Order: sequence, then structure tokens, then C-alpha cells
Amino acid sequence: MDFTLTGDQQALLGLAKDILDKECTTKRLDALQEWFDAPLHRQLAEAGLLGAALSEDVGGGGLGFTELTLLLEQVGVHVAQVPVLEVLVPALAIDRLGSEEQRQVLRGVAAGTELVVGALTETGREDPSRPATTATLQGASTWLLNGAKSAVPLLDRAAKVVVPAATASGTALFLVDGGGTATGTTSHGLPVGELHFDGTAAELLTDDPGALGWLLDRAYVAIASTALGVSSHALRLSAAYTTTREQFGRAIATFQAVGHRLADAYIDVEGIRLTTLQAVWLLDEGLPAHDEARIAKWWAAEGGHRVAHAAQHVHGGVGIDLDYELHRYFTWSKYLEFTLGGATAQSLSLGATLAAEPV
Repeated sequence: MDFTLTGDQQALLGLAKDILDKECTTKRLDALQEWFDAPLHRQLAEAGLLGAALSEDVGGGGLGFTELTLLLEQVGVHVAQVPVLEVLVPALAIDRLGSEEQRQVLRGVAAGTELVVGALTETGREDPSRPATTATLQGASTWLLNGAKSAVPLLDRAAKVVVPAATASGTALFLVDGGGTATGTTSHGLPVGELHFDGTAAELLTDDPGALGWLLDRAYVAIASTALGVSSHALRLSAAYTTTREQFGRAIATFQAVGHRLADAYIDVEGIRLTTLQAVWLLDEGLPAHDEARIAKWWAAEGGHRVAHAAQHVHGGVGIDLDYELHRYFTWSKYLEFTLGGATAQSLSLGATLAAEPV
């Protein structure tokens, strides 16, 4: 495995960093009236970053999954309030699996004028690979959905929603129209809504039984990439704070307990980084990455949890002061930890894989 970035990848990373460094200031984040920073979203689109991993024939850059994860890491570093994670992973599924007509919505995604999102979670059901929502074929080509999806991000703004459902022959992916009302928010303020299906007509995206696994692998790794940015910057903030905050006449970073805590956090960040890079490489090479994707998600959940709490603790009361930026990294970390299952859910999935293997 070679994790060295190409020239094009370094250029994309530099462009994303330059834009987000300039725009994602604490002052701007404090001034936002809603979670979605629409002007920044348009700016990323105009720079070609939103469409980088989408096909050229729908207005994208024709690059790979690695390029998307580089952007996601920077979104995490800057806790940018733009739905790159929530939109571009479902967009990849439409790009890869959809018909020419279905893929036309991606022109708006690349241009920053339309959103597509995924409805991957259901209340009371931990395993997103086994949806309770069902789809029934009526006639030759009409599919009807029954069930419900929860915590659908930006449902009120979405043009299309990718919906997994169980059919008589396995799982399939469907497209339904977006729209609706946000019924709640995540820990970091992202508006989410619920979709209820009662014989609702849906458009088949693909009935390939492996398609949901394809989507989930990329979703897990995309979450881990974002978590890498969040956790690494929370650690940087902690290192900077503890080297300047003095107690008993010296910087608290020189206290053994503080040093050990940050050393453990550094190990966790590197665990997230290396497992994520491995999974990204496998996916971009078209190789199986089922286990590696879940290992990366485990590290993002478990390691990200430890880093977020360590950062809060070494900052003391400053860490929970809303005038200081660290609180955003804590709430983002919680969101990423539990999206599509926390560490325990990933351990159970990996354990089931090991149990199914012949001795």
C-alpha cells in the first residue's frame, strides 16, 4: 500500500485547506443563523471540490474516493457547516449505480445547487445493512415502500433521497423525492427529519443485493475521514492550550498526567488515520474492504470518543465555554461516533464476520 498523495491530490487538498482556512473562522461560525453555510457550500462547488469525485459526464472532476476523503478531512478540521459527508456519499451511489436519467441530479450536486441525501437509519435498528423498510413490486415496474427512516439529514432541502429497503430477493436501493420538515437536530446542530412510507411509490436505483454494502463501506470510511479531521484538530488545540496555560509557575503540558493523556490521544488519532487510509486505498483500488471499513469506523467512534473527552478535560472549564472553539469539536465527535453505529455495533459486525469464517 502506498499512501503518498499524487500531485493532483495535493493540489485538491491545498485548495480545500485554503478556502476553509479563510472562511471557517470562529466569528463566521458564531454568526451563522442556521447549520447550513450556503455561501461556503457554493464556494466549494465553484472551486470544483463538490464534484471532484463525480463523473465528468455529470459535471464532476472524474477523480476518486481518495479525493473525496481529503475534502472530508478538511471539513472535519474546520468543523465546516456544509453537508459534504451527508450529500456526496449518496451522490457516489447514484453516480455509480443509477441510470442516465437518475444521474442528471448530480449536475446540481456538483454545481452546489441541489442536494441528495441518504436515509440509512431506522429507529430501534442498529444494523443499517438489514433495513426493516420493505419494497414490493407491483406490476412490471412499480415499487411501493412501507416503513420509516429516521434522522434523514437536511430532508427539507434535499432533491432526492437514497432509500435502502428489503425486497423478496434481498436489499435494493431506491430514490424518492426529498422535502418535508426537520423534526430535530443532531448533537452538532444538523437538521434531520423522518420519512414514513405507506405504500409510497419509489424509483428503483438498483436491485443489486451488494449495492447497500457498497454504499455502507464508503459511508463508514467517509465518516472516519471526517472524524480524523475533527480529532486531529482537537488534539492540536489541546497541545497549544496546555503549552501556554500555566499553573504553579509552569505550563500544564509539563505535568505528567496531562502529558500522558495527550500522548494517548495522539495514539488514537494515528489509529484513526492509519485504519482510514488503509480502507480508502482498498476502496479506490476496487478491492474488498468490508472489514477494513468497519475497523476504521470503530477507531473513529472509540478513538474519537477518547480524544474528544481528553481535549475537554485538559482544557478544564475553558473546554465547555461557548466563546472558545473546542465545544464544536466535541459535538461533531459525538455525531460522528454514533452515525451508522458506534464502536460496539462495529465490533459486533466484525465478530459476526469472524464467526462465519470456516476454522
